[in-house]
Amino acid sequence: MASGNTATFEPESAVATDHKHRDLVQLCVGYVLILIVIWTPRPWQQRTYFVAAIFVIAATWLNFPGWSAMGLGFANLARSIWIVGAALLASALSVLVARLVHTLHAPNGPLQFIERYAGYIVFAVVQQALLQDFFLPRLLRLMRSPRPAVLAAAIIFSLAHLPNPILVVATFAWGLAACLLFLRYRNLYPLAVAHAILGITIAMAIPGPVIRNMRVGLGYLTYSSHHIHHRNH
Repeated sequence: MASGNTATFEPESAVATDHKHRDLVQLCVGYVLILIVIWTPRPWQQRTYFVAAIFVIAATWLNFPGWSAMGLGFANLARSIWIVGAALLASALSVLVARLVHTLHAPNGPLQFIERYAGYIVFAVVQQALLQDFFLPRLLRLMRSPRPAVLAAAIIFSLAHLPNPILVVATFAWGLAACLLFLRYRNLYPLAVAHAILGITIAMAIPGPVIRNMRVGLGYLTYSSHHIHHRNH
């Protein structure tokens, strides 16, 4: 006998389409909010930063894949620790070259190092988490294979560093490497540490006026006037 109550099931293809639509919307909105932060002048920039942070955190929580999938566990940590060693080796070679060509401007002691770069270390960790845990997973679900997703993630990451040409090139190369390494090891910690090491090395090895103190967006364009004003003051 047929039951009077018939259950309706949404086709699997329709569910998948809805999930992809949600991923695309979250990806676009999140990226636009980040660009707004980068290109907004102070003091309004701080407000846009909180809006972007709340959206990214909420979107990640709604699509929470688990700590291990986000690379926040201990799986493959020992196997991937070589990434930190490679970053330290690259840093040492870069510092040596910068010293030889007289462009090195390292801090005078550990206290000055912490004062100068503590904030950047936190920022590097946040950037790495955004790349691996917000952008890359959504691109992987939107695209048919990992390779175009990795390429798209690297492009998105590098374009956020416009119009700083040095950082655009550096972040594209690191974005490619970091995404490939993350897919292999699924551990965020060594990538975040390596990001901080390499970023600090660039800041120390390249003169501030050349790289405009690692600024991007509106900060890059307004660097000269702020720098001159601060020096005259």
